[in-house]
Amino acid sequence: MPAGREKSGRFRKVFVKTPGGKTVVHRRERKPSNAICGNCKKQLAGVPRERPAVFNKLAKTQRRPERPYGGNLCSKCTRAVIKDQTRRDAQ
Repeated sequence: MPAGREKSGRFRKVFVKTPGGKTVVHRRERKPSNAICGNCKKQLAGVPRERPAVFNKLAKTQRRPERPYGGNLCSKCTRAVIKDQTRRDAQ
């Protein structure tokens, strides 16, 4: 029987095979949804899908890509924004 705190939707069931050959149910916390682009809503590459406690222990460079708008916009949208900015600056 699971503990009361494990009966919420916060945990997911993971079936684990023990060395004795039995299959037991472990409950692990669910991971959050993927990071999405603020412009086109596409999934961002290079941003890990971790719970806040784990995510905050990562180095800053591991949390998002090292480029302008990294972690907010996908690379395609970033290119479009930078092109637009340089066109505006040239005028």
